[in-house]
Amino acid sequence: MKMFVVFVILLHVQLRQPPINNIKKKKKMMTNSYTSQSSGKLEIKPLIYVCLCVLTVSHQGHLEVYEGAESVLLPCHIPFVSGPTTVMWSRYDLNPPTVHQRQQEEDELTDQNQRYRDRTSMKTDALQTGDFSLTLRKPHIFDSSNYTCTIRVTGEEPRLTDVQLQVKASVGYLILCWYVKKKRCFPQVWVDSGVESVQLPFKTTVQLPDDVTVTWTDRKEWKVHIYQDGSDQSELQNQVYRDRTKMNEDLLKSRDLSLTLKHPTSWDTDTYTCTVYNRRGKVLMKKRLKLYVRVCQVEVEEGAESVQLPFKTSQSLPKEATVEWVRYEPEYRLVHLYDNISDQPEEQHQDYRDRTKMNEDLLKTGDLSLTLKYPTERDSGRYECYVFSNRNLMRKKTVQLKVKGKVRTTRKGFCFCSWSETMEQSEYGIKAMSKHKTVQKEL
Repeated sequence: MKMFVVFVILLHVQLRQPPINNIKKKKKMMTNSYTSQSSGKLEIKPLIYVCLCVLTVSHQGHLEVYEGAESVLLPCHIPFVSGPTTVMWSRYDLNPPTVHQRQQEEDELTDQNQRYRDRTSMKTDALQTGDFSLTLRKPHIFDSSNYTCTIRVTGEEPRLTDVQLQVKASVGYLILCWYVKKKRCFPQVWVDSGVESVQLPFKTTVQLPDDVTVTWTDRKEWKVHIYQDGSDQSELQNQVYRDRTKMNEDLLKSRDLSLTLKHPTSWDTDTYTCTVYNRRGKVLMKKRLKLYVRVCQVEVEEGAESVQLPFKTSQSLPKEATVEWVRYEPEYRLVHLYDNISDQPEEQHQDYRDRTKMNEDLLKTGDLSLTLKYPTERDSGRYECYVFSNRNLMRKKTVQLKVKGKVRTTRKGFCFCSWSETMEQSEYGIKAMSKHKTVQKEL
């Protein structure tokens, strides 16, 4: 958002003037005067300066859009472009930070962050119009952040505009249709990270025999859940899903083969397949669907006493389990380590020394949340929590932390001066500027 405050200043008042229709002018810019001839007399008259001073104020704007929108426009305008120009849209919590770059009239996307590839564009006539707004297509929740538009004009100071974008997720989960090459359609399930559970739906109208086996697997062919011989077979499922899945007790009678997955995290984003076999191993039916778990987004103001990175999973984790919180972006840091039934502060990075805390009975309660004290903007980034048991990965969660600093305001002042020949024109400063060459000076 930009505001313009306009001042028209009359620097010199001409007391006497000949009729405007009889004036023949010869401008001399270097001597700040002109020669006019009226009734055969030559007169040297001082110029009248009309100065238009424009104070531009660029400050942080806030945009909100719902995930699933076709596009969102991040505004960035300047009133005048006087020379060769480079425009850079950046997001400094990423590496590389470049979202979009325009040099003169061509895009330069060599250093563009991969997550924005083929999703950004600017107007082709940006240099002529001064409209350097960025169109971001298909915004999703991971795009929520602060974006900076930096405009560099040769011979001038850079001009900055900050835009805070928040992409809101829908409540609950959404079932959509996903078409593949063979025109088959199978559903997508969307859910927010942090919910208690999510259901992968599968209902049939077929009466199933009592001796069927129902198997849920993921894309890696890991066993998510197995129902066999009239009961669940938890000992056969992969330990990543241990104590986190559930099916209806009377599933054969109700014909509801849906699976409930507890404490979903972004790591559970995957393709899941439910297969029903008869006693001889013949496939009776099969259903496939895609689960998307949105990354948990946490925002806090700089200066807060603490912030919590949430992670709740199933209770009664193994006593030998190791819990490790790390930050991957923008730089790798070991944030907190829990091993051998206690914290290991000597292993964590010095930036987090004496600033982190976890619950004492975390393995018993399944609450692996991390408290980070005195957060600053430098703490912003992507955090991940891993749970290992006997060197095997059991759980994982991703949290995107954004620590918002103080609102930054950038002030730029410009003074545009024009000369006017007559008192009549000086009363209409804007009209005078439109008739004569404009000189730009920075205040």
